[in-house]
Amino acid sequence: MSRPPRIGLALGSGSARGWSHIGVIRALEAAGISPQVVCGTSIGALVGAAYAAGEIERLHGWVRTLRWQEVVKLVDLKMDGGLIEGGKLVDFFRTHYRDDDIAQLPRAFGCVATELVSGREIWLREGPVIDAVRASIALPGLFTPVERDGRLLVDGGLVNPVPVSLCRAMGADLVIAVDLNWDLIGRRSWVQEARGAGQAPAATQPEANHGGFLASMLARLRKGRNGGDSRPDDMPSLLEVLSTSLNIMQVRITQSRLAGEPADAVIRPRLSGFASMDYHRAEVAIAEGERALERELPLIEELLGRRPA
Repeated sequence: MSRPPRIGLALGSGSARGWSHIGVIRALEAAGISPQVVCGTSIGALVGAAYAAGEIERLHGWVRTLRWQEVVKLVDLKMDGGLIEGGKLVDFFRTHYRDDDIAQLPRAFGCVATELVSGREIWLREGPVIDAVRASIALPGLFTPVERDGRLLVDGGLVNPVPVSLCRAMGADLVIAVDLNWDLIGRRSWVQEARGAGQAPAATQPEANHGGFLASMLARLRKGRNGGDSRPDDMPSLLEVLSTSLNIMQVRITQSRLAGEPADAVIRPRLSGFASMDYHRAEVAIAEGERALERELPLIEELLGRRPA
């Protein structure tokens, strides 16, 4: 190549595990590697948008202090198309962060959503950045779908959990991908671990500290139909079945997409101990993101020609 390679960063889906993307980005920047193209799916879209807007340090400062109480305050129950309407979350980010048009961001940015009716993969590369992110994170059953240009959009993780293909389409010569879900299959869920220990761990037991309808509903989902643990010991709860099924789907789709559209380097943080809603454990996830990048840094530097092959 007569010019330095154009670096793309593909940030994958993974709910609360996505805070590890911040650690990956900070470690890349510390190594003097600054991607020109940033693409994300779901939580990867949220972190990627902050990075593309030049606000990753602000996001880092916020999530490091995020507590479960604040997570609950951002939840607005809808029970129509999804459990959470998402208005509070959108209002929060519009109030505290810039909401530029995607085309005006300092770095090229794009994110992935899924058209609910057709199942088509939708690439969002124009319009207000927060609206695009809201569509990409619309996990079915949890967030209500987003209407955009006459289409209903849901989470991009249904079709492209790690958007390497979008990075390539946006001109990236070398793509660094971050896969958050690679080690999820086969592990016990956080609810199963709590059952074996006799009680839920403090870090993942929202109903221990928060009352109201949301906590009550989560507790009932984790227990039997009548509120007591009336199921057989080997029968998973509704929440366990949904969570484990989504994990299987994400892992299998990611494996398939990366096999057909391989990245040049894949960063795999070790996050199997994280529950999907552990947004209040950001420091742990960020630290693991930094470690995961450091494990792959020699390969990335070799690909960039910084070290002899």
